[in-house]
Amino acid sequence: MSETKSTASSRYRPLTFGVTRVVLRDGKDGVRYLEAQQPLTDYAVRITDRLTHWAQTTPERSFMARRVKNADGSTGDWRHISYREALTHARAIGQALLDRGLSAERPVVILSENGLEHALLALGCLYAGIPHCPASPAYSVVSQDYEKLRHILKTLTPGLVFASDSTRYGRAILASVDSGVEVVLHEGSLDGRPTTPFASLLATLPTPQVDAAMQATGPDTITKFLFTSGSTKLPKAVINTHRMWCANQQQLRQSIPVLAGDPPVLIDWLPWNHTFGGNHNVGLTLYNGGTLYIDDGKPTPALMKETLRNLREIAPTVYFNVPTGFEAIADAMQTDAQLRKTLLSRVRMFFYAGAALAQPVWDSLHATQEAEIGERIVMGTGLGMTESSPFAVFVTSPNVKAGDIGVPAPGIRLKLVPVDGKIEVRYAGPNITPGYWRAPEATAEAFDEEGFFCTGDAVQWIDANDIHQGLKFDGRIAEDFKLATGTFVSVGPLRARIIAAGAPYIQDVVLTGLNLKEVGAMIFPTAAVRNLSGLGPNASLAEVLASAPVLTHFQRVFTDLARHATGSANRIARAILLAEPPSIDKGEVTDKGSINQRAVLKHRDALVRALHDDTAAHILKPGER
Repeated sequence: MSETKSTASSRYRPLTFGVTRVVLRDGKDGVRYLEAQQPLTDYAVRITDRLTHWAQTTPERSFMARRVKNADGSTGDWRHISYREALTHARAIGQALLDRGLSAERPVVILSENGLEHALLALGCLYAGIPHCPASPAYSVVSQDYEKLRHILKTLTPGLVFASDSTRYGRAILASVDSGVEVVLHEGSLDGRPTTPFASLLATLPTPQVDAAMQATGPDTITKFLFTSGSTKLPKAVINTHRMWCANQQQLRQSIPVLAGDPPVLIDWLPWNHTFGGNHNVGLTLYNGGTLYIDDGKPTPALMKETLRNLREIAPTVYFNVPTGFEAIADAMQTDAQLRKTLLSRVRMFFYAGAALAQPVWDSLHATQEAEIGERIVMGTGLGMTESSPFAVFVTSPNVKAGDIGVPAPGIRLKLVPVDGKIEVRYAGPNITPGYWRAPEATAEAFDEEGFFCTGDAVQWIDANDIHQGLKFDGRIAEDFKLATGTFVSVGPLRARIIAAGAPYIQDVVLTGLNLKEVGAMIFPTAAVRNLSGLGPNASLAEVLASAPVLTHFQRVFTDLARHATGSANRIARAILLAEPPSIDKGEVTDKGSINQRAVLKHRDALVRALHDDTAAHILKPGER
């Protein structure tokens, strides 16, 4: 087994990296294979083995907590569920589900956001060996046509649908859920439709049947279905098994050994219908006997205050977020002493995923950390996806730059395949999905002739002369396109360069120019852009973006970028600022906040044409004032 490596510089709070050496071998036609030198060690047979272990060894430790919701919508004190209580409730709920004859053919669909009842129902499903699916709440409470929700229900044919309350989810249930499917509600009722109170599941008396059902589960038993974002097609149901989940948690422990030390403490908002929140973070809590505080905040102007409130009170040992969240935290820490004190008191690692983290945000975090505690906190990152459970690749040292992703976790084999002038990374290992539920053609298309899952992600070496530093992200192959001249535009690196140049005023960028002569950019601005405009708080975003100070600033940004361009493929010839935010309904943004280029281009085709025809309002062109 290879030696682990700790942070060598006193500038960083000590953190050990588990994988620092890799093995590379050549295949045919330029294909190469990469894996960790460190082998994957034994892991649990089923995730419920970890639940029973902690319920027996640390029964009163808090497994999960959430603030109580007050009648006025505010949040109060924390309500905790111990490991003993979690197991007790899981057995009762599991028995109730078995009594209903549920199965993989008639699973449980959960419509609600993160919550204690959601967690307990999921544990009950796991204990009884009945798959569940946490559907994106946006498909019920944001969507107006319920197309994706209906698709999920049609694909899975559930026997039971759960929602936390009738007020928020009732309309979607009445419009989408077949009358023959049982509906369970934590709060409220539905006019004209019978429902079952969640409390009745909790009140079910468990029998030896439910324990036998748990023992009958194994590595190949399906734990859940997680749907892809469905950016350009309808979402696919990714099959998740006990083997996938348990192997991936062991891969996490070996790649990030701090997780196997003191029980981790998380304060987390990431949605459980997405693999980052539901598999990665809930999984590492359960696998390592930790505690997860459910954060009802989000990295949005309306909800970020709740996240900051929680971080002033709860000191995490590891902290996960998306770049927009870290941007808001970096800004708040500059003036919030209590936030700095609590958040930095014992955290061993920050971790971001979902999109690129702008270097100015990174620098701001490090500056605050050094001023407050005299050392930096390692910012970890990597690469993964729903189909890999999700953890697959992780950095090897604290010296991380934007775009670095690192080396494969133990037990994962990477296949590096030349595709259209780039290198696609493909995965094989025990954490990789067996396929998509009830979609044999999509499953067959997803794997190559050697059984490697085709990710569509492109990579490069961080340093071709030192493969042990690992890989860096090189964009999505499907997002790259050709100009009319035949020149390839590499979207990922160019997009990251624009975001960095425009920080902190650019949230994300969608590049245009397919089969055209020039590259264009459609800019989603951050809330901070209002500070540039000089307009009052009542001004609309469209007015803000059309203001002279804002246009002058972005004109300067794109002129500077053009000055350093080396050709048409990396020169932004025209840009436009977007007042309309990306739409979840249309697949333009995922639940974790990242932008899908293809979906935005599809749904805003008229604007793309206007941008390149010079008929759109307020087009920015480098060098023009």
